[in-house]
Amino acid sequence: MAGNFWQSSHHQQWILDKQDLVRDRQLDLAKLSEEEYQKIFNFFASIIQVLGEQLKLRQQVIATATVYFKRFYARNSLKCIDPLLLAPTCVFLASKVEEFGVISNSRLITTCQTVIKNKFSYAYGQQEFPYRTNHILECEFYLLENLDCCLIVYQPYRPLLLFVQDIGQDDQLLTYAWRIVNDSLRTDVSLLYPPYQIAIGALHIACVMLGKENLKPWFAELNVDMDKIQEIVRSIINLYEMWKSYDEKKEIQSLLGKMPKPCPAPQR
Repeated sequence: MAGNFWQSSHHQQWILDKQDLVRDRQLDLAKLSEEEYQKIFNFFASIIQVLGEQLKLRQQVIATATVYFKRFYARNSLKCIDPLLLAPTCVFLASKVEEFGVISNSRLITTCQTVIKNKFSYAYGQQEFPYRTNHILECEFYLLENLDCCLIVYQPYRPLLLFVQDIGQDDQLLTYAWRIVNDSLRTDVSLLYPPYQIAIGALHIACVMLGKENLKPWFAELNVDMDKIQEIVRSIINLYEMWKSYDEKKEIQSLLGKMPKPCPAPQR
C-alpha cells in the first residue's frame, strides 16, 4: 500500500478529468439524460449501501465498493455488465481489500436475494436476484482488470477527522460532515477530486447548515484551491436539489427499462 495519497495509484491513475468522464459516458448518454444517468447511479449506490449494512460491513468498506462501482462505469458503458451484478461484486472485492474478511459466497448471494426482494421490490417487482456465485467470481476478474488492479482507495473520512480535530472537536459538526461525505459518494466527486478536498467541501456545507460563521477564518487560512472546493460543494448541493423533486419509488422502474443492458441474460 502506498504510504501516502500523492504516491498512490488513486492519485496517479484515478483522479479523472471531467471532460474525459463526460466523453466516456456518451454511449449511455445517447439513451439517458445526465439526470437520468445520475438517478440510476443513486439507485445502485443505495443497493451497495443496504447490502453492506445487511452484511454488517464498516462504512469504509461500503464507500470503497461504491468507488469501485463508479470507477468501472467511468470507463465502461452500463451495457458492459449489469449493474445489479457489479454492485455485489464490488462489495465482495472491497471487503477483502479493506481487510474486513472474505464474505462467504453463499451468504453474499442469500443477502442479495433478501435485499432485492424486501428492500427494492419497488424497482424489481417479483423478479428474483438472477445471479449465482460463478457470476460474481467471473465478474470480479473483469472488475479487477478494469480497475487495473488499483485497489487502494483513499476516502475523505480520515482527513475529515483531522480537520475537525484541528478546528476543535465538535461532534455535531463531525456528524453532519460525515453524512455529507457519505452523500458525496452518490456524485462524481470521488472520481474527480482528492479526498482531502471532498472532506473540506463537506465541512463547508456542514458549517452553512449549522450556521457556524465563526469558522470562516479557519477556511480562509487553508492552503487549498477554493475553486475546487466550490465545485465539490456545487456537486453535492445539486444532488440535494435533485432529491427534493425525485420520487425514486415511482420513477426507477421506467429508468431501469431505459438503461442500456447487456445481452444475453445469465443462464440459471
